[in-house]
Amino acid sequence: MQNPTPAPRTIGSSVKRGVRRLLLAFLVVFVLVMLFLYYGSYSKGVRSGVVIKLSERGMVFKTWEGQINLQSFGAVDAKGNAMNEVFSFSVIGGNDSLLKELEAVSLSGERVNLHYVERYAKLPWRGETVYFVDRVERSGQPGDMDRSPYAH
Repeated sequence: MQNPTPAPRTIGSSVKRGVRRLLLAFLVVFVLVMLFLYYGSYSKGVRSGVVIKLSERGMVFKTWEGQINLQSFGAVDAKGNAMNEVFSFSVIGGNDSLLKELEAVSLSGERVNLHYVERYAKLPWRGETVYFVDRVERSGQPGDMDRSPYAH
């Protein structure tokens, strides 16, 4: 009995295989880019000031967002009033102890140091900013937002 010869490959089967490989390559690249955006950090730093806002926001994805008044000491406007700079940040969900500490310092008006990580991009389920607070250092000193640094 003779062995049947395999049927020659058709152009259609090679195109299907090529399309599958291309789709697989796009999927792998997409997953790698998303992992980089999710876990990659651009910079780390500390901002010091008074937490003035902490709220849960979002329609579909609920995220915790906040603002800190940096109280730029020494900077005054044309009228001699102290200028204030606001820094917006996000808090990664599931960190209840950090949220409670941020809430406590925002209610007390205490001056704090916020340690943050800056990410490459905003992802809607993580937060509205690229700055994510991961630690709070309390100073125990009240912030004085109304006083000019030049008023004695």
